Amino acid sequence: MFTDSHCHLDFPELQSNLTDIRSQMDKAQVGRALCIGTTLEKFPAVHALATTHSNFWATVGVHPDNDPSDDLHEPTLEDLIQRAQLPRVVGVGETGLDYYRLGDRTVADMQWQRDRFRVHIQAAQAVKKPLVIHTRAASADTLAILRQEGETGGHQSGGQSAGGVFHCFTETAEVAKAALDMGFYISFSGILTFKSAQDLRDVAAFVPLDRMLIETDSPYLAPTPYRGKTNNPSYVPYVAQQIASIKGMSVEEVGRITSANFDALFTGVLA
Repeated sequence: MFTDSHCHLDFPELQSNLTDIRSQMDKAQVGRALCIGTTLEKFPAVHALATTHSNFWATVGVHPDNDPSDDLHEPTLEDLIQRAQLPRVVGVGETGLDYYRLGDRTVADMQWQRDRFRVHIQAAQAVKKPLVIHTRAASADTLAILRQEGETGGHQSGGQSAGGVFHCFTETAEVAKAALDMGFYISFSGILTFKSAQDLRDVAAFVPLDRMLIETDSPYLAPTPYRGKTNNPSYVPYVAQQIASIKGMSVEEVGRITSANFDALFTGVLA
């Protein structure tokens, strides 16, 4: 059985086709999916997916790409804590930093992103639930803020950190090592199957399987052979197949271990 650790089933192109997607998941032996929050406005729909379907769970968060000028609700610490304690909400995020599309702005102009990230970290610590971290072209600041906020050691720390996952990982092996050393898991998406992604496959070869998750990030990033089409959780076995090839093992074993890792990350949270 496979677990999609990160998808956006509340997005219109997936939610409108949910019955068919769930049937496709069943045929592909994808037994579970984590539905990710990206704004507080959309959170009720994300939460409804988790409370309606016994094999879905939810997170709460505001994505770093959502600019304050977009007229969206900026999350307070209390906003996140309150929602994170609702039934079937098992994590905080997705949150983090993204400097990829700065345009005519500078990194200094992105202080609002760093402030928002800190609020999410503090909420995760308060409710003792894992972080779902997005980082793009911002890994140094992402790691620095996690360290400053005491996010070291994950579940093994015995302290305030509940750990978490660097989702849709596309950074270097050095960044992966730093995240692993801090107690985080690394999640790979369909990007791993792209012909141009050999560097990322090299990173996947480095990351221990017992610290790895798989995801679709659907509706985006459909794996080969569906690249360019709308992604959905039933395609996550293609990510597992790529990992199996890298690690020299069966796809079934990759599915079993990454599903066990999903359970380990959310130990005491799944309900």
